Amino acid sequence: MILFGASGHCKSIIDISDSLEGSISFIFDDNPKNEEIFGIPVGVLDDGKRIEGKWIISIGNNISRKSVSKKLEVSYGNLFHKSCSISSYTSIGVGTVVMAHAVINAGVVIGNHCIINTASVVEHDCSLEDFVHISPNASLAGEVSVGEGAQVGIGACVLQGIKIGKWAVIGAGAVIINNVPDYAVVVGNPGRVIKYITKI
Repeated sequence: MILFGASGHCKSIIDISDSLEGSISFIFDDNPKNEEIFGIPVGVLDDGKRIEGKWIISIGNNISRKSVSKKLEVSYGNLFHKSCSISSYTSIGVGTVVMAHAVINAGVVIGNHCIINTASVVEHDCSLEDFVHISPNASLAGEVSVGEGAQVGIGACVLQGIKIGKWAVIGAGAVIINNVPDYAVVVGNPGRVIKYITKI
């Protein structure tokens, strides 16, 4: 496995690989701050160099992850922590990572390059588009849909059947009881829109 992105999120992905007794052979980054992470070499990717193997974009920022996915012409894999629980009745796209103790239940469809973070819960029949990030301890009840690039903050709760728009941001600990528009930033209990971010 090869990673692109030498950030803190990269360390979490290395931990997933370790839980599976896997091997990360190299980490690439546009501006590496270290020569190695946990003994794995870090370097800059030569545009003319073709590196064979399965890749993961190890960047937590959704916008950056999408940008990198457009420029890398590689084959992507997945990494699911040994302690996570994923129903056999799910569909998960390429480049997606599932962290320790996360739960993904039956009928869930998850897109490409998503992050299902530590101890988060994605209940039955949810739909997550590409580049979504479900933060640690966040919970989606059944039949929630999450648009491209949206982030559900740490500890947030989303009620059943809610629709979260693309590139929306749900604040930490928010309780979402109404649909969330595209590009909205929502905080509080109950969740309320406080602003809109620039369109991607």
